[in-house]
Amino acid sequence: MKITVHAVGRMKSGPERELADRYFERFAKSGPAVGLEFAGIVETPESRGQSADDRRREEGQKLQGQLQQGTVLFLLDERGKALSSEDLASRIGQLRDGGRKALVIAIGGADGHDKSLREQADIVLSFGALTWPHQLVRVMLGEQLYRVATILSGHPYHRS
Repeated sequence: MKITVHAVGRMKSGPERELADRYFERFAKSGPAVGLEFAGIVETPESRGQSADDRRREEGQKLQGQLQQGTVLFLLDERGKALSSEDLASRIGQLRDGGRKALVIAIGGADGHDKSLREQADIVLSFGALTWPHQLVRVMLGEQLYRVATILSGHPYHRS
């Protein structure tokens, strides 16, 4: 199953980018052994819309334009459901085993995701009730995807 990260906004150079890149590279190397292929990160610019609703709608349309028929959509949103790493790995493993070919995990812009996207999402996930900077969300997502691959492979990186 191909996994793509869709992110609103650009990641600037610096230690956060280096750390995020490191985890995404680890995932890219370890994922194929468990049937997961990292298809990369698609960045879209933040909307310049007048209102938060306009910005969410515009950013959501850009994501919609990239979704192929049958693609599973996970949204990261502070109002989402907090899962354990094991639960996330289990859900992704079930999708893979069920024959799903593509998963997009979307990081929204500063105003979050459009309501229509939240309704369309297969799951809305949260890294907790706190608001996290975009750069750290990328680091945490990269690490969790790497952790998913290690859990599914039985590698000792993840210890309960």
